[in-house]
Amino acid sequence: MSKFLSSSPIYESFAIGIVRIILGVFLIYHGWEICDEAKMNEYLTWDAFKKSSNGTFLAYVGKAAELIAGILFMIGLFTRIASVLIIGVMLYISFVLGNGVVWYNDQHPFMFVLFGFLFFFIGPGTFSLDHLLFQKQK
Repeated sequence: MSKFLSSSPIYESFAIGIVRIILGVFLIYHGWEICDEAKMNEYLTWDAFKKSSNGTFLAYVGKAAELIAGILFMIGLFTRIASVLIIGVMLYISFVLGNGVVWYNDQHPFMFVLFGFLFFFIGPGTFSLDHLLFQKQK
């Protein structure tokens, strides 16, 4: 019970790995819409994309970034690069496509921003390809 109430982490590497993998799955789910022509055409009817001269490009780049970042998060490879990618895309969604009401309407994309910052600063954890490939040799 004392360990449960302490400020020391419990199963830290395992928890980081599980959260990172689930985040990756969510991003892949959203990014996979790039393969659905009807869904992409629906996005292109949004005012923000219709008013932009490169709206189609932005919609496809955003979905590709979600898909690529999701795959990278899931396998734990180039996690900090994936974090920067998703921070940028989700900030754009929250504040340009959305209204910046991150405490209510645009809460979900902003949560991805927070997870992006979290993994940027703490890294992918022990159970990742980053750890296997880039750990310092002792």
